[in-house]
Amino acid sequence: MKDLHSPTQPWPLAVAFLRLPSQPGVYWWLGKNKEVLYVGKAKNLKNRLNSYRVKADLSPRIREMTVTAAYLQWRILPSEVEALLVEAELIRTYQPPFNVLLKDDKSPLYV
Repeated sequence: MKDLHSPTQPWPLAVAFLRLPSQPGVYWWLGKNKEVLYVGKAKNLKNRLNSYRVKADLSPRIREMTVTAAYLQWRILPSEVEALLVEAELIRTYQPPFNVLLKDDKSPLYV
């Protein structure tokens, strides 16, 4: 696996949504001080991240995260399976406040 901490630069949200690739990968929602708020994975980054723009379909926790976020960052990966593995490692590393699963080493990861 490549370095987990080599994503794109943090993009302001307005710019980020114009640059999203349609490939598998992981993504970071970042706060105004570029702190990691949430880490996720996607089979198609563009489709997944654009789904956050439909506020009516979001849980209150995720809606709050999208309002708090100021930047987006992502990393393209070769497959959805690799994205799953990298996502789990990033959540354990950063302990993002809006992620509720995989924060401890006791949560099993099934592939």
